[in-house]
Amino acid sequence: MSRSDDFIQRRERVVCPGVSRMSDLTVASAQGAMFTDLDGRTFIDFAGGIGVMNVGHCDEEVVRAIREQAGLLLHTSIHVATYEPYVELCEKLVELLPHGTRTKAMLVNTGAEAVENAIKIARQATGRAGVICFTGAFHGRTLLASSLTSKVSYKMGCGPFAPEVYRLPYPLVRQHRGDSEEDVSRRELHRLRGALHDTVEPGNVAAIILELVQGEGGFNVAPRAYIRGLRELCDEHGIVLIFDEVQSGFGRTGRWAAYEHYGVTPDLSTWAKSLGGGLPISAVIGKAEVMDRTSPGTLGGTYGGNPVACAAALATIRQMESLDLNGRAEQAGARIRERFEAIAARVPEMTDVRGLGAMMAIEFSSNGDPAHPDAPLVKSIIATCRDNGLLVIPAGVDGNVIRVLAPLVVSAADLDRGLDILEEAITTHTKQPARVGSEG
Repeated sequence: MSRSDDFIQRRERVVCPGVSRMSDLTVASAQGAMFTDLDGRTFIDFAGGIGVMNVGHCDEEVVRAIREQAGLLLHTSIHVATYEPYVELCEKLVELLPHGTRTKAMLVNTGAEAVENAIKIARQATGRAGVICFTGAFHGRTLLASSLTSKVSYKMGCGPFAPEVYRLPYPLVRQHRGDSEEDVSRRELHRLRGALHDTVEPGNVAAIILELVQGEGGFNVAPRAYIRGLRELCDEHGIVLIFDEVQSGFGRTGRWAAYEHYGVTPDLSTWAKSLGGGLPISAVIGKAEVMDRTSPGTLGGTYGGNPVACAAALATIRQMESLDLNGRAEQAGARIRERFEAIAARVPEMTDVRGLGAMMAIEFSSNGDPAHPDAPLVKSIIATCRDNGLLVIPAGVDGNVIRVLAPLVVSAADLDRGLDILEEAITTHTKQPARVGSEG
């Protein structure tokens, strides 16, 4: 028995099965875009800790900042005493991501916490209760966040869920249907206005929350015309517009924020994952006139904005700036899209290539029919990739999407090598001829 096999057995004996396990992989160490398992095998990481490691594993500057801060202050709680890393990080966030003329921020630990606090802020600011969310959404696993989350497999047996949550179809643009962004935007904005007439009165809606690029939902990208119309509708009815940037933020799409691609600024936004460079930290950023309408004591938590996590986040942002990760994401994303589209031209089972920047995904369907998602094919492809030294993970409500969330520091050679492994696995399981080597 390998060390990895033995370790997985140890896990099964003591870890609650509700904590899901995507594979039998283990990890002993990681650096950049590579990790090593307990048996000494190395893997190219196309998962990035589910979008956490944009700056790469164990970045030297991030590790140095963690060590230095750990020797000064581990914890006191921002509610008890104010400390430099919390305030400095908030200053940096409002500088990078201004929401209007005046911006404020608050820090917590996870994406789900950021979402819950954003909803509380919106409800206090408006005096309303209702929240509109979308199919395919993932906003977390806490009670309110899971109420907003669409994927039912993450919610089985966990109800009853929070009230005053209303779900509408995400504005999906699909090439195989001949969709245009304008037509989809027009149709779904009409549907939303109809819902404000026959489902929930707009005077009872505190917020609309949306991922501009859905994460767990399968990297669906919202059309620009829809987001512009959504901003206008929220302004018309005094509804707080919240963008969930937990997975799409901090360079993943080639910008600090996915919303920068749209020319639309939200009232509030939520952040986590790659903000901390591997440590747990999250943020709500928003217009000061919205944030200031909250009552003391209603937000935050004991560990929110832990000083060590704040120091890691500050070092992470500095490295992102120094390494130009936004520019590198654009380059990597263009390369990934080019390769995926070339494969899709030969593989009928690949029925969509989509994403934004380096947040890219491919969809698989039986016999090339998008009405029949092929999750078993995706599982087989992912397993073969693991056998050949590449970690990729699935996405999508039906589990028929493979997503790429490689650290943005991945070298061109390792990116191409990973794409070669993925292409070979796809062609093996779809019985298509493999192309020899990578292009360019």
